[in-house]
Amino acid sequence: MRIQTVTQAILLLVLANFLASLSDVSLKVLNGEVPTFQYVFIRQMMSLLIIGPLWLKLPKQQRMLGCGKVNFWRAQFILIGSGCAMVAITHLTLATANAMFYVAPLLMLPLSMLFLKERPATKKVLATAIGFIGVLVVLRPEHFHWAAIIALGSALAMAVGNILIKRLPPAQSVISTLFWTTVLTIPGALLLALPSWASIQWHHLFWIAAINIFVLNYHALVVIAYKKAPASQIALAEYSGLVFVTLFGILWFDEIPDALTVMGIAMIVVPLMPIRWRRQSSKVAVASDVAG
Repeated sequence: MRIQTVTQAILLLVLANFLASLSDVSLKVLNGEVPTFQYVFIRQMMSLLIIGPLWLKLPKQQRMLGCGKVNFWRAQFILIGSGCAMVAITHLTLATANAMFYVAPLLMLPLSMLFLKERPATKKVLATAIGFIGVLVVLRPEHFHWAAIIALGSALAMAVGNILIKRLPPAQSVISTLFWTTVLTIPGALLLALPSWASIQWHHLFWIAAINIFVLNYHALVVIAYKKAPASQIALAEYSGLVFVTLFGILWFDEIPDALTVMGIAMIVVPLMPIRWRRQSSKVAVASDVAG
């Protein structure tokens, strides 16, 4: 695995998490005014309207790639994760909710070892352990809320969904993956939405559309990133979104984190930094050797 390829995958995940953070901000603005699975159903129908024409442009033999059991189960985990995420973001601060979501990369290490037979380096395992301690610092007893349990459900669903990307056919395009994931979430979302269906307003549709655009791009970038490199090598890049949502929470919702929360977030994010520094230093060393 070339270092450049891993670096590209990490940068794609950082961009994906920036877009996901903007999605969280839009979801926070909705403030739970739309029933959870009605929101998911409407969002997925909007996704289908965007992805459908792109899917129809694919060569005929590529269109059905993705209509299988792997994408079906991945779609159900995305459905569950989306519903859990909405509840968590509505009731928790952006930083606290996302600290729970970032249990997903922690879970991906053991999941990648179990299902993908990947063997992460000891340093990566140690960095992940530090990140998990940081999550515990952020979510200390006095900050605990029942919605944090829901957020953990979203984290598990996201982790499994990302791991299942590796089980997708290599020839399957991103458009086909997004199309079938969207289609396969709609029936479940509708069934779960019907019991609590409510009338909504136009501004609700605007924010759902914004969320949809951010989420679609997030999923596309995640699929590309995890196809480029082993999950155990790039999962830590998922933590970058925690920085974004913390800043957005401060700027737009006056959610000022206290010192312990900042320390916990630092413990989650800082383990990413040595990876970049080691790569830069190795490049400098190679350049020096060549020049010498």
